Amino acid sequence: MNLDLLIDNLKNPALLFFILGIIAVRLKSDLAIPENSSKFISLYLLFAIGFKGGQELAHSEFSMEIIYCIIFGLSTAVLIPIITFFILKKKLSVSNAGAIAAAYGSVSAVTFVTAISFLELQDITFNGHMVAVMALMEAPAIIVGVVLIRMFSSKKETDASQSLGSIIKHSFTNGSVLLILGSLVIGFLASDEQALGIKPFTNDLFKGFLAIFLLDMGIVCGKKLKDFLKNGAFTTVFAIVVPLINGIIFACLSGFFTQNIGDRFMLAVLAASASYIAVPAAMKIAVPKANPGIFIPMALAITFPVNITIGMPIYMFVIMSC
Repeated sequence: MNLDLLIDNLKNPALLFFILGIIAVRLKSDLAIPENSSKFISLYLLFAIGFKGGQELAHSEFSMEIIYCIIFGLSTAVLIPIITFFILKKKLSVSNAGAIAAAYGSVSAVTFVTAISFLELQDITFNGHMVAVMALMEAPAIIVGVVLIRMFSSKKETDASQSLGSIIKHSFTNGSVLLILGSLVIGFLASDEQALGIKPFTNDLFKGFLAIFLLDMGIVCGKKLKDFLKNGAFTTVFAIVVPLINGIIFACLSGFFTQNIGDRFMLAVLAASASYIAVPAAMKIAVPKANPGIFIPMALAITFPVNITIGMPIYMFVIMSC
């Protein structure tokens, strides 16, 4: 691996603010981002990503490569939860195995945002349709996770009042999914002149808001990490090893679908990331017996920092080598 690439990523201000958040918790500081401000920043980041992606998509020439990337992304969101479910089921209950599998088959918009920053440091571009791929990967993993739980549960661990149709609807109407898809469409429809009017908001402020958001994520991770580590080594090892394996495998496989380095990197990051927003919201409705104290810290406090520190340089190294 290129050591300079790893060092550059570790010196990224956004990542350093994330680490500052963890340090603040360890020092028992009263540093905190107000909940309403944190929610606004989350919405802003999703809006900016979606809008910019729509603009890039509008300037992209439609090709089969776009279709291939979407198919690859959807296949990833189906395969990963199926494979990981059977690994997890050996140690955990069916409900928890299904919820964790759904989280790791789904994607993290925040990891995607950080990946954009990583690519910018390397002066590597990616295509706007990757935003659509990310948004479309949220729902399939949730659906697969719920179906697996219902197939293998010996007890009534799911909420019988929730039909599969309602779960699918919830997946697509989840606020984060709806906002990024809606922003993508709006960005696609907006003319260059119209987009220029809000460019200072969608572009110039992006990195600053990202840094503040990652500071907040660091604080959240620092609070959850200690309690999570009490659950044992299996989930901790899983949260570190499985995402790295997924990222490496799909970094290689992505070469069969596109030769764009930025797109391949994004596909690898999406395969390696885990959802801690959309999936917990869906599982709370569909599988109330699944323990969020396990799968949320796995995704947020373990997998997320692993991906943004050592994962991304590894995926880029693999892509450059394949």
